[in-house]
Order: sequence, then structure tokens, then C-alpha cells
Amino acid sequence: MRTSRAGRTSVPSRARRMLACALVGLGLAGAGPAAALDASARTPVPGGYRNAREAMRTGMRDYNAGDKEGAARALEYAAGQGHALALWKLGRMYAEGDGVPHDDLKAFEFFSKIADENADEGPDAPNAGVVASAFTALGRYFLDGIKGSYVQSNVERAYDMFNYAASYYGDPNAQYNLARLYLDGTGVSQDPRQAARWFNLAAEKGHPAAQALLGQLLINGQGVAPQRARGLAWLTLARDAAEGSKDQWIVALQEQAMAAANERDRAEAQAQVDGFYRRSAKSR
Repeated sequence: MRTSRAGRTSVPSRARRMLACALVGLGLAGAGPAAALDASARTPVPGGYRNAREAMRTGMRDYNAGDKEGAARALEYAAGQGHALALWKLGRMYAEGDGVPHDDLKAFEFFSKIADENADEGPDAPNAGVVASAFTALGRYFLDGIKGSYVQSNVERAYDMFNYAASYYGDPNAQYNLARLYLDGTGVSQDPRQAARWFNLAAEKGHPAAQALLGQLLINGQGVAPQRARGLAWLTLARDAAEGSKDQWIVALQEQAMAAANERDRAEAQAQVDGFYRRSAKSR
């Protein structure tokens, strides 16, 4: 069971209803889940595969060997048989233009098929991570829309997708995106306290952007009581995990906070960082 803005309902029925509403609104549900996919994903391609699992293994082997065209063919066979991980991998490839032409609509449709066919998967199911990631990706597409397509921006649906993946599956990317909605007041009333709650859940799982924004909220006392040392600790953890130019904003926030901190806060923050790493090592 989980709580939505409309009240409390069972997760599977709520998830099914949510997806049905989304797909009907896009004109997809009436044609069935397979109609959301490109013909190449609906029709198995020749390849001599005994089953979807074998095609999936072949696809990943080809992908890792650099043959992404061959990988796409094998993955399309597996996806056509409803293999959730193959659908997810193809969705990521089309979303990123990774070995295939960049095509957000195709990515959206692959993720939609995962969500439509696996919404009843529990959080401990083997495919739970894939399903949660698909809901989160759909949330991003509903948030921004896909230019030149039938997928229009719909913040309410974006909220539903993020909230489902964040609440039921505990997905850190969904928790981060949900926190951003509350922080910015996008589609919901602006609520820094709720934002801090969701950022904290994602931060504890090692999400760098969530760690950085939680740190900033704690330092500024925005929606929470000011905790400068703790905020600096989260920013330091985020900086440790920062990667390349895309995370330069994290580096800048941490340096600014470090420069403004006194020696006591710096020492306490470092102790908290060390403690976080010790706990993480023990949990492995």
C-alpha cells in the first residue's frame, strides 16, 4: 500500500490505472502495448536465438565488444519477446544516441512497454530496478515533453511516475526528481521540507546531486533547521563523487561552502564524511 495525493490505494491497481490513464491520453492503449513499439521491436528478427535470454546475452556481448549495431538487432529480438532488461537497454541506447540514432520517442515507447507490462512487480522482484528506472525515465519525458511528438509536457503525470518509483521502489533517481519538484514548486506546492526529505533518502543511497542540494538546504536552513557541518559533509561527499564538467556545479557549491565554514564546522563535517564511508564499507 502507498499514499498518493488522492488517498491510499493498493500499489498494483494504482500503477495499472496510472499507466492506463497515461497511455490512453497518448492514444496508445487502444492499440495494445506492442503498438507503442517500432515494428523492428515487435517482430522478431532472424538470428537463430533459442529464446529471449540468449538474444539478450548476445546483445550485451556485442555491445561490450563495440558492435552496437549487432547489439541492437539482438536486443530488439529479446525486446520483442517482452524481455524487460532488453527493452530498458534499447530505451537507454535510443535516449542517448548510443550506437543507434537518437530518438526520444522510441525510448519513451520502450520504457512505456516496461512500465505497462511490469507495474505489478514488487520492490524485491528481479526486474524491480529496471521497472523503477523505466518509471523514472517516463517521468522525465512527461515533465519536459518530446518536441514534435504526441508526448506533451504533463507535470501531474511526471509527479505520478516519480512518486511511484520513489515511494514503492525506493529508486534514488526518482527520489531526487521528486525532491526537485517540491524544491522548485513544479506541479506541486513549493515545499522545501518535503524536498529535503526526498533528497535525504536519495543522498543516503549515494546520489551526488541529491547530496549536494541537501547540503545546500541544510547550510541555508531552507525548510529545515540550519545544520552547517552536516550540510558541508553532504556537499563534500557529493564533490567526492562528482564526475567531469556536468558536475562542476557541485564542485562550486562545495568550495563556496568550505570557504564560508569555520574550523569547527570543517572538522565536524570531515568526521561525518569519514563515518559515512565507514558505514558504507560495512554494508557491502
